[in-house]
Amino acid sequence: MKMAHLAVALCCALVLQACAPATTPQQQAQRQHNIACATGTIGGALIGGAIGNSFGGGSGRDILTAGGAAAGALSGQSYAC
Repeated sequence: MKMAHLAVALCCALVLQACAPATTPQQQAQRQHNIACATGTIGGALIGGAIGNSFGGGSGRDILTAGGAAAGALSGQSYAC
């Protein structure tokens, strides 16, 4: 449940960041790049955590969920950035 709250908070932060005015086209392009990187990282972490959660049992499931989230975040960031 805590992960869901964290994901909602991060999404709200991204939406607020996207609403701020960009003064130059370079700043707008940089903002769009940052949003794409953050979205890829968060999406990868959520997908990796869900896949890791489907394996194992007990504390092994927790470890696989964390490992899947970390691996998903890294792969999502490398794909989006």
